[in-house]
Amino acid sequence: MNKEMSRAIMVLGVLLALGMSVAAFILGVHADHLGSGRQTITVKGLAEKPVQADYAEWTIGVRVVAPTLADTLAKLRAARPDLDAFLVKQGFDPGTQKASDESLAPNMVEDDSKPETPPRQVQKGFIGTQTIVVTTKDLVKIAAASKAALEFEASGHPIFYAAPSYLVSKLEDIKMSLIGAATQNAQKRAEEFAKNGNAKVGSMHAASQGAFYILAAGSSVDSADYGGAYDKSTPDKTARVVVTIDYNIER
Repeated sequence: MNKEMSRAIMVLGVLLALGMSVAAFILGVHADHLGSGRQTITVKGLAEKPVQADYAEWTIGVRVVAPTLADTLAKLRAARPDLDAFLVKQGFDPGTQKASDESLAPNMVEDDSKPETPPRQVQKGFIGTQTIVVTTKDLVKIAAASKAALEFEASGHPIFYAAPSYLVSKLEDIKMSLIGAATQNAQKRAEEFAKNGNAKVGSMHAASQGAFYILAAGSSVDSADYGGAYDKSTPDKTARVVVTIDYNIER
């Protein structure tokens, strides 16, 4: 009986020792994983460069009002040749122009003839419009034409027009060149942080492109423009890219 009890105690001891070894192994492996867990640092990189608009779009058109549809259409077509002649005088050949279809619609005006009642919208004849979009690489010519339009309108021609839009082609090429520079800027920022924290910057862990801006030269970024901005008011611009990068930190 004592021999059997001794044997049982011995087996129990072996099992307990084996269990403790397995538990120690598991805890050791877990500790290794915890110890090898990498720390990261997140930084933003910025890059910008001056760019020049290389083409422009300008919208100008005819707008007339007449009592009937027939009168409105006739008046619209009578005014169009004067606009065509104006554009030719400014140096724009037909190949630079794209005209919209003629458009007729009720001309709604506010009727305030009865002061005792709120104003209401009433129809007063019809309004006819036709728009022409001029596209050119000659930015000097487009700027001069937009200024000349004021005198053309003042001389009695029924036109409307907008400010020219100065645009940049190959935006994707500009963006790609700036992403590389912004990434280098992020690397330098990460190294500065790490140096002050007695650490070294390791490999890139994750990266994402932020906003892409085309700004008027000398202007600042509106913090509300999270998706970027595209200024079209001036030929001189600044292209700007922001990237966010996570780097592994080695101690």
